[in-house]
Amino acid sequence: MTPPETSTSRRDFLSTLAVAGAATAFTGSSSLFAAAEPSARSFRMNFAPHPGSFRASAGNDVLDQIRFAHDQGFTAWEHNQMPKENPAMQEKIGKLLSDLNMKMGVFVAYGDFNRPTFAVRKKEYRDTVLQSMKESIAIAERCGAKYVTVVPGTVDQQYKEAEKWNNYGGPRLSEGYQTANVIDLLRECADIVEPHDIVMVLEPLNWHANHGGLFLERSDQAYAICRAVNSPSCKILFDIYHQQITEGNLIPNIDLSWNEIAYFQAGDNPGRKEPGTGEINYSKVFQHIHDRAQSEGREFIIGMEHGNSIKGKEGEEALIAAYRAVEPQ
Repeated sequence: MTPPETSTSRRDFLSTLAVAGAATAFTGSSSLFAAAEPSARSFRMNFAPHPGSFRASAGNDVLDQIRFAHDQGFTAWEHNQMPKENPAMQEKIGKLLSDLNMKMGVFVAYGDFNRPTFAVRKKEYRDTVLQSMKESIAIAERCGAKYVTVVPGTVDQQYKEAEKWNNYGGPRLSEGYQTANVIDLLRECADIVEPHDIVMVLEPLNWHANHGGLFLERSDQAYAICRAVNSPSCKILFDIYHQQITEGNLIPNIDLSWNEIAYFQAGDNPGRKEPGTGEINYSKVFQHIHDRAQSEGREFIIGMEHGNSIKGKEGEEALIAAYRAVEPQ
């Protein structure tokens, strides 16, 4: 993802944050790979960077990036593409996170952005989905993951360019039948992962800027589906960036779907970069999540699923400073 051009005022703003609000967030290379306690104070929430967040500072090795993140006070790590890592690397990542007392966030267990794999009953789709869920168990065990992302395909629509949708054919199903099909297949998926204490998190994605045509779009829709599946292994991934675009009204919608949320992701809008680059009041949103979770004895991982607005080490310092500026008090 290529960061947008950055104005002088933006650079000045982030420099001020770094000095005034986050002076201890970025440490020198001498403590870069500390193996015990982080050099900077640990963040008050489990913010989870991902591969590439700190490449300029830590190099291309994902293990070094994890060590660097830990040294800056981060307590979690997100790795969407974990299934593409070889098993040996999955185990290394899991061991390092355990050694550093960091939590493993989500990886994508199943996601289809082109076909109605859940909304339409088709043996080919069902077999592919269930096989992916079975494979995710071994991956989760190797890397220490509890949460796995599921994107349940597109809506069932007849497009003129049928080949784009794998020629599945047939008339469009009414919304209620599509929803029932999604629920039925998710119940089968839950039966596979629940005995292993793995939680599928369903991610509603926006149609307007990124993922037009996907079945799962809104938080209320995800909430109703999770209630119908009725499994502790089927919950919501509430991506604050996507839901700001889709529906706004963030704190009320978080509260309404709270009991089915197991995981959050962040990114500002517009631009999908770090907090402070867009319109979302992340200080208020994070404080609300933190306070309610604390009052109920809950804890969440917040995946930092966004790019950096500034390239290089300067941008990575700005990223750390931005999260220091909006973390709960």
